Amino acid sequence: MPGAVAMALGAALLFGASTPFVKLFVGDVPAVALAGLLYLGSGVGLTVIRLLRDRRWRPSGLTRPEWPWLALAILFGGILGPVLLVLGLARTGAGTASLLLNLEAVLTALLAWGVFKEHAAGRIVAGMGLIVAGGLALSWSSSAAGGGGWAGPLAVAGACLCWALDNNLTRKVSASDALFIAAIKGLVAGGVNLALALALGATLPGASRVGAVMVVGLLGYGVSLVLFVRALRDLGTARTGAYFSTAPFIGAALSIMLLGESAPPAFWTAAALMGIGVWLHLTERHDHEHQHEALVHDHLHVHDAHHRHVHDFPWDGQEPHRHVHAHPPLRHAHPHFPDIHHRHPH
Repeated sequence: MPGAVAMALGAALLFGASTPFVKLFVGDVPAVALAGLLYLGSGVGLTVIRLLRDRRWRPSGLTRPEWPWLALAILFGGILGPVLLVLGLARTGAGTASLLLNLEAVLTALLAWGVFKEHAAGRIVAGMGLIVAGGLALSWSSSAAGGGGWAGPLAVAGACLCWALDNNLTRKVSASDALFIAAIKGLVAGGVNLALALALGATLPGASRVGAVMVVGLLGYGVSLVLFVRALRDLGTARTGAYFSTAPFIGAALSIMLLGESAPPAFWTAAALMGIGVWLHLTERHDHEHQHEALVHDHLHVHDAHHRHVHDFPWDGQEPHRHVHAHPPLRHAHPHFPDIHHRHPH
């Protein structure tokens, strides 16, 4: 699915590009407050975009069983993850933290394959390994910095585990409106983190600085997350996570192209490893006879082989469109990814 791959890489591009800008604010804004403003900018901005898109407030489209999954994703990814990262960075050298952050992609894939039973072929596992190896190569040169015992590294690893859980939990609700999912995550996570920062005595910079941080949050955390959720819908968690883990490389590449920074040997090593890993994913072909169980859900769709249903309301014939619809049991064979319609055992 080229469109879904483009969305996953687009999410990585926006997140990776935001990193140099976030670094500019680190000295002016306390860390927890900075995380809160970034998420809040995402939530507020996406809410406004959603209201403009729909010209009114529209229900989320989440079913009752989906709300607990979203709540857990917000708890782990938007609240616990950032707090653990801040605590870990205070006790860990920058190089060690950079290397440890590569754990997110590994843990995301391991949880997807081992706990949430997403299918993994050898080609995908190999591609994932090469992409992670590229991330390690990119951050290896700074790994000697810092010390401070085990508490800091364990906290950073805990943050990676939280984000890996967030990625897998978000997949459970990825059929719903991606704008709503990303907006509510930003509002809740941003509000909680900002309230925590203020309770700890943090002071905020001027309005122009706050606004700049929130705009970076809207693009690097908000729009990026919308694209990530849309990719989850079509690619599954492990594959989307693999593409997204190219974000540090994309950030480094943009720094070299736009800021005139030199390209160290590790950059080219990372480029080669990640390039081969992405190629392995792009050239995957998974085709076998499989069974679709009966399913009722609501998401944006066109009337393809998986959506041959009648409408109990007047329909103008335009596609894609969304409404609650039923999938009857179906058995067939065709190339597919572990998307929202192909979560079957092998």
